[in-house]
Amino acid sequence: MNWNDLKFFLALAREGSVSGAGRLLGVKHTTVARRIQALEQQMDTRLFDRSRQGYAMTQAAENLFDQVVHLEEKVQQLHRQASHQDSALAGPLKLTIAHELANRLILPHIGTFCQRYPSIDLQLMMTTGLVDLAAIEADIAIRMTASPPDYLIGRELMKLRHGIYGTSTALSQLTTPVPVILFQSERQPPPWVTDHFEDARVVLRVNDVGSMAVAVKSGLGIAKLPCYIGDTEPELRRLDLDIGLSDWGLWMLNHVDLRTTARVRACKDYLEQVIENQRPLIQGTQSNYFE
Repeated sequence: MNWNDLKFFLALAREGSVSGAGRLLGVKHTTVARRIQALEQQMDTRLFDRSRQGYAMTQAAENLFDQVVHLEEKVQQLHRQASHQDSALAGPLKLTIAHELANRLILPHIGTFCQRYPSIDLQLMMTTGLVDLAAIEADIAIRMTASPPDYLIGRELMKLRHGIYGTSTALSQLTTPVPVILFQSERQPPPWVTDHFEDARVVLRVNDVGSMAVAVKSGLGIAKLPCYIGDTEPELRRLDLDIGLSDWGLWMLNHVDLRTTARVRACKDYLEQVIENQRPLIQGTQSNYFE
């Protein structure tokens, strides 16, 4: 038996005629008669006595009736709950983003999402490493990476572009050796240094891009920064140098073991649009060059 068959049984039991049941269900009376006959054959019992006065329930039907009514109430309850959850989109949602991505690209636009879905308990966790997602079990992660690990699934939203940045004063007064700021992981000078600044001198090493941007703003030297950071700092200017395309992209990720709910899908769709709207900034097509 399935619920669709039982709906015909309830309609006929309540209306007492196939024409009345048909009107109630929005189908032809012949459809009602055919579905009832099929249900009786499936159950191997007669459910209704037919007469000129209509259809009367047999004892077997009376025994079944209360159980089907109870099932009907459960089905209606499930429909109400599903409809409410789909429209309200309520519940907790954990979002993890690297600090600079959140501060510069996401947080300025997250208020609209919170207003649109006030019943979603949005929890923002600022982290840097891809491994954080495995431990935190966040619903969504936005990361800068060249290749996400296998335990994360998602898609690359767009490629990043980088530039060489410094303050206007620092760029106009570059002396030999040129002061550069690198990441701690860059034990050897990266290609942008060897190709354009052979006489460079490393003045500072940092372990995160936010600290690197602050060091460049303070005039310590020049550094390679994502354009969405360098071009949003009023004190910084980008050198007109060809440093090649970045292997790194902006990824929307989640853990392979986590279920995708309606609220997660709503958040993903919103964040993807927020990021797409900032494509010129992320891909460095805005003009912020040093002259």
